[in-house]
Amino acid sequence: MDVFGGFPISKRGYDYLYVVMDRFNKVCILIPCKKTMIGQEAANFFFTYVWIHFDLPTSIISNGDSKFLGKFWTSLWERMDTKLKRRTTFHPQKNG
Repeated sequence: MDVFGGFPISKRGYDYLYVVMDRFNKVCILIPCKKTMIGQEAANFFFTYVWIHFDLPTSIISNGDSKFLGKFWTSLWERMDTKLKRRTTFHPQKNG
């Protein structure tokens, strides 16, 4: 999962591509997007264009920063109507 761009602006205002590569099937999905895309928008694109083909991935490799990925995962789980409960290491009281 990556964002690649610097392309001329399209009629719809897109200037970047949201790239998702399935390593197992060797399939690449290219989705036009804007440079200012945030984690929530990436999750919406993922849910709309990628989820229907490949289901939930077992791992995601991305060079996005942790803030972007945090918003991405939180938004993706909200779209699936699932609560994402985070915990920190060495805090067993949060386990249940």
